[in-house]
Amino acid sequence: MNTPAQAKNASVFRIDSFAVPAEAREAFMAQVQDTKDFLDKQKGCLQNLVLEHHSGAQRFNVVTVVEWESEAAFANAKTAMMEKRGMSGFDPAQFLSALGIEANMSNYAAVP
Repeated sequence: MNTPAQAKNASVFRIDSFAVPAEAREAFMAQVQDTKDFLDKQKGCLQNLVLEHHSGAQRFNVVTVVEWESEAAFANAKTAMMEKRGMSGFDPAQFLSALGIEANMSNYAAVP
């Protein structure tokens, strides 16, 4: 069994930052909530946060942070999300572009 520190070191973090124009906020946040609800149900999702900037200088005003228990859990969730989007016809890049949203999406691991 992993200790909490070992488990954290195995975690994969998906951190996405978005510069969302005020007029796009409602549509964007609805999509973010749909994605959050789906990912919350995936095996290995340890935490799933949606954060909105409220002070200080910042270009990106919405950040999502999802912690996965392992690379395998992350890969499985990514596959499941791609299947969901394939069935619905939702294209994230097109959605962001149409709303004028800039995104920075990356995966991170904890520094030991």
